[in-house]
Amino acid sequence: MEPVLKVENLVKRYAKRILVGPPQDFLALDGVSFAVSSRSTLAIVGESGSGKSTLASCIACLEAPTSGNIWFEGRNLAHSAESELRKTRPQIQLIFPDPASSLNSGWSILEIVAEPLALQGKLGRKERELLACSLLERVGLSAEIAARPASGLSGGQRQRLAIARALTLDPKILILDEALSSLDCSTQAQIANLLLELQDTLGMTFLFITHDLTMAAHLADEIAVMSAGRIVEHGPTPDVLRNPSHEATRQLLAAVPQLPRSSWPAIQQ
Repeated sequence: MEPVLKVENLVKRYAKRILVGPPQDFLALDGVSFAVSSRSTLAIVGESGSGKSTLASCIACLEAPTSGNIWFEGRNLAHSAESELRKTRPQIQLIFPDPASSLNSGWSILEIVAEPLALQGKLGRKERELLACSLLERVGLSAEIAARPASGLSGGQRQRLAIARALTLDPKILILDEALSSLDCSTQAQIANLLLELQDTLGMTFLFITHDLTMAAHLADEIAVMSAGRIVEHGPTPDVLRNPSHEATRQLLAAVPQLPRSSWPAIQQ
């Protein structure tokens, strides 16, 4: 089966200014390659500064890589004109770590969910509102709160709101960049179960960006471990967790006191 997303030798350099002398390059991504099958979840796991968020931004077409290829539905996003990228961005949605900073808390919940449809010129106002209310219900938020300001929502509710907003344009790929990291354990589990349900019913593909192997084990079919801008280990979730081959993976596993493998579907495959 042809992968829905294929990344080939992706490189991203930033100019790093120093007090004395010319700027020096900082290599955020150093030849990253992987492929993701349709309707599956790939967890990109690594410590802070490993390049995970830069990778997410490049795939979501928010910034251009220095070199390499990003293949999506037969198009190379790394070498596409801005006019083509504008057509592609709705199909690859990115959810940020802190929904409070990425959502306009002064708007109503309904306005936040319906905005992408309005920006894309899709549907009339009434149809947009009906779809927005339907999506709120789908992610576990009552449509009865649609008129309320988003500022009154809890962290978990805001993340559900961010997911509902991302779903409005019927994306093929959802990138979750540390989307559960700011939530307590109970809320993390609730949102993780919601994501599994959405994937099952909508057939979506997930890129799950995280430093937490516990959540990766729960959600991912495959795990790719990043370190210093490179993917140093990649394989099916059970293989990576049971037989880690790279020191970066072993360090991430050591940070998890106990990984109850039998309780997660991904481990039981």
